[in-house]
Amino acid sequence: MKKTIVLTVALLIGLATFAQKFAYVDMEYVLSKMPQYAEAQKQLDKTAEGWQKDVEAKMKTVDDAYKQFQAEQVLMTEPMKQQKIKEIEAKEKEVKDLQKAKFGPNGELFKKRQELIKPIQDKIYNEIQKYAIAKGFDFIFDRSSGPTMLYASDRYNKSNDILDALGITAKPTGN
Repeated sequence: MKKTIVLTVALLIGLATFAQKFAYVDMEYVLSKMPQYAEAQKQLDKTAEGWQKDVEAKMKTVDDAYKQFQAEQVLMTEPMKQQKIKEIEAKEKEVKDLQKAKFGPNGELFKKRQELIKPIQDKIYNEIQKYAIAKGFDFIFDRSSGPTMLYASDRYNKSNDILDALGITAKPTGN
């Protein structure tokens, strides 16, 4: 009797799994076809490049101060040396703090990326959700997100359908 119940439950679970509809979307592909994303990425790159130049310029002043100290230290008293070392270390800390403020995990670049890219991603996710509901999909995976999908047949790739829903015509590339 218990074997029959276990077998029935296993069969029902198997049928329920079989009845589910799966698809995937390659988010990197979809984003690469969106002009808004390309523009946001250009803006981020330009901003980051400016900040990087600023950090490098400040680091060069620290390096120059250190080189000057090395050249002049033979003429300095011990208290003067200690004072100069403290000044150089303070400048170096200032540069590292600036670098962290701009490029750190909670830095301005991260915030700027959230500001520019998150609305684009939200638009895509909303379209995927509408698509999944309209087409009756139970699961839609992101192929670009790494090793969570070991294999996927192209017939389940719905990236171009999402681009169409977003009003973007994709040139055929095999996706």
